[in-house]
Amino acid sequence: RSRTMKVLNSEELGTVETALESYFPQSLKVYGYIFAINRNKPHTLDVLVDSWPDFKTVICRPDSKNERSADFLNKVTVFSKEAEGLRSVLAEHSAVDWSACFMVGGLDVNYATVLKEAAAYRGIRIKLLTVEHLMRLQDPSHLPDLKIDSDMAARISSLNESHVGLVNQAWKFGGGEQSFRLINKMISCFPSCCITDDGGSPISWVLLYDYCALGMLYTAPEHRGKGYAKILVSTIARRLHAQGYPVYCFIEEENELSYRLFKGLGFTEAPDYRTSWYELNY
Repeated sequence: RSRTMKVLNSEELGTVETALESYFPQSLKVYGYIFAINRNKPHTLDVLVDSWPDFKTVICRPDSKNERSADFLNKVTVFSKEAEGLRSVLAEHSAVDWSACFMVGGLDVNYATVLKEAAAYRGIRIKLLTVEHLMRLQDPSHLPDLKIDSDMAARISSLNESHVGLVNQAWKFGGGEQSFRLINKMISCFPSCCITDDGGSPISWVLLYDYCALGMLYTAPEHRGKGYAKILVSTIARRLHAQGYPVYCFIEEENELSYRLFKGLGFTEAPDYRTSWYELNY
């Protein structure tokens, strides 16, 4: 008894972007995808709602009619105003292709049981990959005033497509073709920031995912301990804020170092909010 969900058109996506601002931080990841789509960033997604105009649940999923969807990891992202709304969507709607292997990322941990029940009902395997903090910078004036000398200022720039391989090798989930394509898209279409060595090669960098979250922050081992991460995050955060982007990131619960870094830069979290990443049908 599958009910169909409504795929949103560009005008409706504008309406949803505004509506989701009232549900931060829970809605931030779905908001980030929609924010990017509404600013003409290339994408391979469908955005669906359970009802219109008064929706309870929004799902971003690969557009099966777009042949480029297969180039990227099969990721599904969900925002729901309530567990019941999500439960009925996962039980009744054909919102998700349950026959494929897919990942659900940035899911409110309070909804984990709903997802597990839906998987169990269909006899599908599910495993928890990670639990993460969502940190956001609501006010860039909270960023520390870093003294950057002219030599350092000259070494701060953006990544370009010739750096995709370098970033792909350094990223702990990288090294493959799908990650190469994702990083290529991130560098080509979204803001990034790097610090280069004297020869102009990046030695420290931060990127923006296609859902507008900061990520892939990395400094080459021999250049660590010099405060590069602080400089990069502060620089890109100010730039993003000036361009109207949300400024946020996900940090794995066990990554104490990154958590302290972002907290020290004025990023905050809702104390009782965590997100989880699951792999299904693997």
